[in-house]
Amino acid sequence: MKLKGRNAIITGATQGLGRAILEAYLKEGANVVFCARQEADVMRTVEELKPSLHTGQTLTGLRADVSCETDWDRLFEAAAAMGDLHAVVSNAGIYGPIGPIEEVDFAAWKQTFDVNVFGIVMAARRALPGMKKRGYGKLIQISGAGAAPIPNCSAYTITKMAVTRLTEAMAEELRPFGIDSNAIAPGPLNTRLIRDVLEAGPERAGAGFYAKNLQWSQGGGVSPELGAKVAVYLASAESDGITGKLIAAQWDPWPEFQAHKEELAGDIYTFRRIVPKDRGQNWGD
Repeated sequence: MKLKGRNAIITGATQGLGRAILEAYLKEGANVVFCARQEADVMRTVEELKPSLHTGQTLTGLRADVSCETDWDRLFEAAAAMGDLHAVVSNAGIYGPIGPIEEVDFAAWKQTFDVNVFGIVMAARRALPGMKKRGYGKLIQISGAGAAPIPNCSAYTITKMAVTRLTEAMAEELRPFGIDSNAIAPGPLNTRLIRDVLEAGPERAGAGFYAKNLQWSQGGGVSPELGAKVAVYLASAESDGITGKLIAAQWDPWPEFQAHKEELAGDIYTFRRIVPKDRGQNWGD
């Protein structure tokens, strides 16, 4: 088992990609503390998964809002009972308000940052002192759509871009301490986020983006299990030293990364500025 004896925190783990990651971690032997915003969902998930635990394996679920400091305190108190923390998977995320930027509710727009970005920062601030002391750790963020702008989903697009840059910044900051920081782009998943777009309708979400989400909802999406496999890889010893990457679960050859570790120390699989020569032009810098 790839994660046997490893301890992890997973956020937003009762449905969609988060649930797939939770199940994959348990199957691979990890001890897990997980959270979601609804108490009933947390309790149901614990009841459903406890019968399949390996001998000695632990699973703890808590209701928590990742934008709340005191909820993070409770999560880390629960995680302390497992022992040393090896991985934090920041999966919890929201689309935020959908519609033209000048029309959407600004408080809801700012709340998207609280959940999608500041939740990751609060997790890192609590996890890193112990990880630095031990010289080992894994920070895994779910990014994705920030790689391309999505009109009428400005809060979501911007926060996911911020997650990717935060991932890269933490990777460079933490490289001397043996702590890896990576982000996963899981691809279009048929989850609650797609339902949010469909409920908003083509007038608010934009006809093109609405049509894409409708297609994904009807079987054109990517399996959450694929993103979960990447999350297992990034929490395992197999990925040690791979850091600062945005990995597209659907497209990138992540199982081969260790064979290309030296090349990956550069800007491969990262955000970068495109200049004219990158597009075959002979003008500009």
